[in-house]
Amino acid sequence: MPRTTAPKTKKLESMNLTELRARFREVVGEETRSPNKTYLIRRIEESLAAKKRRSPSRRATATAPSAPPPAPAAPATTSAEGTQPARQRGRFAGMSLQQLQEKYREVVGRPTGSSNASYLQWKIREAEAGRINVGPRPEREVKVREDGKRVIPLSFDAEALDALDKAWRDAGLPSRTRFFMRAVHRELTAMGATQAAEHFAPKTEE
Repeated sequence: MPRTTAPKTKKLESMNLTELRARFREVVGEETRSPNKTYLIRRIEESLAAKKRRSPSRRATATAPSAPPPAPAAPATTSAEGTQPARQRGRFAGMSLQQLQEKYREVVGRPTGSSNASYLQWKIREAEAGRINVGPRPEREVKVREDGKRVIPLSFDAEALDALDKAWRDAGLPSRTRFFMRAVHRELTAMGATQAAEHFAPKTEE
């Protein structure tokens, strides 16, 4: 039977790529440049579901990674100098956000742009317990086609790409690839890199 799309899913599907990436950063706690909306929506929903399932009385298992903590509820105390954030507990007490990010880099093995202190602490603990992969993320394997050509990823916002496609179609060009070839040839020529520009010279129109 067809599954009815939940209201939250419909709202995510209505977002453009920029909005989805911002929502991903807010919910998951990591930066992403993925152009795959389906992947972004799935990760956001999984993270929201994990946060909903967590409770203070739930015991973490020794073998499986625990769910990331929800965003801090930000209890605050008011003083004459204004509102101050609540103090952290345990061995992370007294650590600034920058120090937490440096500790994350040391333990997890890669930098982070997250400003969520609870998330950073959780990730550090998971890495120390051996429940997550550490080290730089592996680079994607470059695929070479049978004709010797390589495919390179280019990511654009959906709205920007629609505007771009309309522009080259209105100009009478046959394809997006032809547009990029002409643009690269023109830019390299302007830079004085004529030898490199020859590889992108427009083919004679038939």
